[in-house]
Amino acid sequence: MKTKNQLDQYTALVTGASRGVGRGIAIGLGEYGSTVYITGRNLEALDETAEAVRNAGGTCIPIQCNHRYDDQTKAVLERIKSDGCMLWILVNCAWGGYEDMVEDGKFTWTNKFWDQSIKRWDKIFEVGVRSIFVTSKYALELMRSDESGLIVNISFWAAKKYVGNVIYGASKAAADKLTSDMALELRDTKISVVSLYPGLVRTEEVMKAAAYLDLTNSESPQFIGRVIANMFLDPGIPEKSGKVCIAAQLAMDYHITDIDGKQPHPLTLETV
Repeated sequence: MKTKNQLDQYTALVTGASRGVGRGIAIGLGEYGSTVYITGRNLEALDETAEAVRNAGGTCIPIQCNHRYDDQTKAVLERIKSDGCMLWILVNCAWGGYEDMVEDGKFTWTNKFWDQSIKRWDKIFEVGVRSIFVTSKYALELMRSDESGLIVNISFWAAKKYVGNVIYGASKAAADKLTSDMALELRDTKISVVSLYPGLVRTEEVMKAAAYLDLTNSESPQFIGRVIANMFLDPGIPEKSGKVCIAAQLAMDYHITDIDGKQPHPLTLETV
């Protein structure tokens, strides 16, 4: 793992950082000394994330934001601008898809599409897809096209293989397409855009079901942040712009271990 404090001159924004993968990413960037702006709906949870980022060695500014509302998203970027900061790293991690997986006492996440609630489509696409576009649009106003910049869209294998339900797969495929086309339009700049696939991440929700899961090859949320920090520091990352990157594979390439010292093994399309 590279020397810490290598990001102490760089500002990042991580959306959806009140818990789960987003929280871990913020902490991982904090390990490298970054100033990290974080968003989420629950201010108390954001404050907990901010404290963890500071304990890891970074600076953190929590901003309450519901990314279903474009004006709130825009206000986040205006706040960063008013603080006099340029933006170097954007991680689009806001996600509302795992809410209300149980409806009327029944687990409906894996229902066939004709039995899915239309509200689930709206929750997943308004936050998990639309906010990638909106946040990236406003973020570019704070990113210098002639300096290294990185936009990371958190995605998953459901983009390429049926996992869970139709809506989930469509949203992740859309995220990957946003990545490839955004990179195409940014090709004359030094800003890179990638889709990043975590493995099985030990989020709060996953750990609630830990007794029923094989966690031997799982990843901590903070592990993903370490990977993103090293992606930004990698002079070769422009070659990956527009592509899908596997977090565990990058970690092996960068010689990064997880917080428990383990080296997660990269998943493949066949092993998901």
